[in-house]
Amino acid sequence: MLAMDSLVMARVIHDVLDPFTSTVPLRIGYNNRLFLPGADLRPSAVASKPRVHVGGNYMRVLYTLMLVDPDAPSPSHPTLREYLHWMVVDIPGTTGASFGQELVVYERPEPRSGIHRMVFVLFQQLGRGTVFAPHMRHNFSSRNFACQYHLNIVAATYFNCQREGGSGGRRFKPESTQRGRY
Repeated sequence: MLAMDSLVMARVIHDVLDPFTSTVPLRIGYNNRLFLPGADLRPSAVASKPRVHVGGNYMRVLYTLMLVDPDAPSPSHPTLREYLHWMVVDIPGTTGASFGQELVVYERPEPRSGIHRMVFVLFQQLGRGTVFAPHMRHNFSSRNFACQYHLNIVAATYFNCQREGGSGGRRFKPESTQRGRY
């Protein structure tokens, strides 16, 4: 399954982002392990900032990286949607988040109930110093923020996170079971 397909199936495309074409490779790993879109990670596995590598062809092109939770405080009642967990700006292409400026300090995901989609979004910026920190972490909107600062989505991925003792997973109906009977 393509990364974009997983974003659509998990409703990241719709709840958080509009459809886009991925143009820059984005690799994210926790504890020296890369994760695939839709991976299940526990809070203990994401306690520290991830290692992020941003692709691209030119160091002069700058990017903004965000981590948001569209399911806060719970997937059935996301009244804090989106919750901003991390923001790094001015990341040069071909480098990583450690080369950028952290505007919003990393806050580890700690879901209290349900399974939360934790969404990483990479935007291309207009230039250095053109993106500023939002006033609040809760009720953040990736769409509105991107519009305000003229950011273009170039990559996105997500993982699922639930409390340490949680069990189960997101269930998506296969296409064949969504059709009516003949």
